[in-house]
Amino acid sequence: MSKRRLGSVRPPKRCRSDMDNTSTSDIVIINGNSHPDLANMVAERMGIKNGGCSVFHKSNRETIVEISDSVRGKDIYIIQTGTKDANNNIMELLIMAYACKTSSARSIVGVIPYLPYSKQCKMRKRGCIVSKLLAKMMCTSGLTHIITMDLHQKEIQGFFDIPVDNLRASPFLLQYIQESIPDYRNSVIVARNPGVAKKANSYAERLRLGLAVIHGEQKETDADEVDGRYSPPPTSAYSNLLGNSVEMCLPATPSTRQRTTSVSVGVPEHIVKVKPPLTIVGDVSGRIAIMVDDLIDDVQAFVAAAEMLKEHGACKIYVLATHGLLSSDAPRQLDESPIDEIVVTNTIPHEIQKLQCHKIKTIDISILIAEAIRRIHNKESMSYLFRNVTLED
Repeated sequence: MSKRRLGSVRPPKRCRSDMDNTSTSDIVIINGNSHPDLANMVAERMGIKNGGCSVFHKSNRETIVEISDSVRGKDIYIIQTGTKDANNNIMELLIMAYACKTSSARSIVGVIPYLPYSKQCKMRKRGCIVSKLLAKMMCTSGLTHIITMDLHQKEIQGFFDIPVDNLRASPFLLQYIQESIPDYRNSVIVARNPGVAKKANSYAERLRLGLAVIHGEQKETDADEVDGRYSPPPTSAYSNLLGNSVEMCLPATPSTRQRTTSVSVGVPEHIVKVKPPLTIVGDVSGRIAIMVDDLIDDVQAFVAAAEMLKEHGACKIYVLATHGLLSSDAPRQLDESPIDEIVVTNTIPHEIQKLQCHKIKTIDISILIAEAIRRIHNKESMSYLFRNVTLED
């Protein structure tokens, strides 16, 4: 018989239920004021309790964050999306992340279904790339990982110094088309401008449907705005001086004179880009038109495209997008438009807009976010969530 030392106690055996609970015992999900319903749905799907975090504003509009539960050594997942109150949403996220960092959390993952300022990812006029500034602020606040969905431009991931998982909502939207649109085989996927043609082509190939592209614009796009950096053409005296200095730098040989062309007017100006009126490339007559995009905010362009599709004989018009911001009087414009149905996910809360427009439908994507959190926490591969994803998505 084996002898045991007096006073020693054998450790109790761990039962199966304790081992199963280990995977979620060190997960803490907290949220700000942007979308508490989505945070509760994600926590419910994961079978855990939403962590105690209180975010409120003082009388001078300063943001106060109070975390009631201990986060030391735990994995924190902060669910905070972008809404029409984007600046407050950002400050709440940054303060929550920094509070967890100073409380010795093991990892802090920002779950941001819609990333604010994602459309400001290019240099315009004498401004700046705001999405890069936002990425630097998030990294500095203490976030160690980002989970987002359908970025406006995939290149935004390069602005972050931490891992970014850009989830896709297209499987949910494709399933909605197949199950909820009657006779969807008689549909055509429509890109409301050439910039969305890649996304529309991806949907068309997966559903084996036709593709139509609306070309031309009623108003100028961001790329065609008058840039303040344009300078007036140089004067004739300056042009002559510039031409003489260039000629002095070149060796005076017959071969160089033949290959050198002088411009008498100085630096040539850019040719003005004139866009044609709205035209449709593709056949939509007697068919169901399905417009796809990543964001619906200002709906004027969608309404103009829908009116043109109706003029060309489209029998029904659907608009599908991941994020439904629906700012200003978008619900009224959509309700009065020829669009039959607008389908968006719940990455952004829009319950008030749904009361104002009965055409708006919502798809729940909380299961995708919950699965992403589970895989990251258990250090499982994320490739399953990106299967069959192409560069066009």
